Amino acid sequence: MRILHTSDWHLGQNFFTKSRKDEHQAFIRWLLELVKTEKIDAVIIAGDVFDTGTPPSYAREMYNQFVVDISRTSCQLVILGGNHDSVSTLNESRQLLSCLNTRVIASTSGELDQQLIELKNHEGQVGALLCAVPFIRARDVMQSAAGESGRDKQKQLGELIKDHYRALYQKAIDHRESHNLQVPIITTGHLTALGVTKTDSERDIYIGSLDAFAADGFPPADYIALGHIHRPQIVAKSEHIRYSGSPIPLSFDELKWKKQVVMVEFSDNEQRQITSVEVPMFRQMEVLRGDLAEIESLLSQYPPAQEEDEPVWLFIEVEVQDYLSDLQLRIQAMTEGLNVEVIRLKRKKGERRDNLTREATETLAELTPYDVFDKRLEKEQFEGEDEQKRLTRLKQKFSEIVLEVEHKEDGE
Repeated sequence: MRILHTSDWHLGQNFFTKSRKDEHQAFIRWLLELVKTEKIDAVIIAGDVFDTGTPPSYAREMYNQFVVDISRTSCQLVILGGNHDSVSTLNESRQLLSCLNTRVIASTSGELDQQLIELKNHEGQVGALLCAVPFIRARDVMQSAAGESGRDKQKQLGELIKDHYRALYQKAIDHRESHNLQVPIITTGHLTALGVTKTDSERDIYIGSLDAFAADGFPPADYIALGHIHRPQIVAKSEHIRYSGSPIPLSFDELKWKKQVVMVEFSDNEQRQITSVEVPMFRQMEVLRGDLAEIESLLSQYPPAQEEDEPVWLFIEVEVQDYLSDLQLRIQAMTEGLNVEVIRLKRKKGERRDNLTREATETLAELTPYDVFDKRLEKEQFEGEDEQKRLTRLKQKFSEIVLEVEHKEDGE
């Protein structure tokens, strides 16, 4: 039984006004070819198939065409809802897609039985059982009570998520025994596991959601396919608990890591092999950093623009001692005629003059308390599992403070 784990496609993403349509289409073609050559039995998309709840029409068309194309390979497809996905958008075509060997689990609000899926191999035999857990919204599993603090709500949500995993996993065990099956059990999730490394393109949700989920809350499944974090990584030093990461870089920060999908092969109820398959780069993107002279030197290495070539997307971060009102014009002059396109231009904040007022396009009135808090956290380093736990505690405490302040203001 061969299963392919992927997540966080974010179809329809608007990247600094640029469409990712061509990159996503190239990835889908590559993925379909991989499914055929590796004889994949089932593909799992662990959430965030779309970038927003109202994806553009081309993204919906791409999604529907992918389902049609993969159904022709006899490969089973399971799509889980993520925090970016609209439950109603995914559900509107759910019944139709079920006729094309595709199961869509948009939320946990339905019957538990609907989240237990038999994954079948190309011979039509059950090769694995899937506990198909999408992004768990607080409103689907808990009810708020007056006087609860932010910490109480997050603790309660964490326990309810554990209960959901426990109940669904037990249902899988019972199903396996009652049908006399000797097959592995796989589970999924779309959340932040404690201790993972995030990237710039992930959005944190504080109130009404869970900041981080401890890995010991997962059931003892044979493989746990996770989504939401865009950097591929192993969780809690456990080879079988993994984030596949996003298939294309959704921020310049993600260029630090190679993109991948994860292929998992089982044989006779035993995990046989987990293989990371590198995804090609379908669009050249690079980051240039330095002072103006260094940037000019780096740009001189790019070839002249050719009509048939796609330009390289650049993020340029310029170190400047003083504020330059004509910085954009200078960079435009340096890049004119080159096969590059500057997608983002940023001044590097000097350590001595580092302050929030440097963000010229923002005012405090335009920022939420969480935006300001995030900006302050960006100045700190949280490397390693202990520091990530500390970061989680800081965010939880900040949420409690904001809740208390808002509660007092509502009572006045």
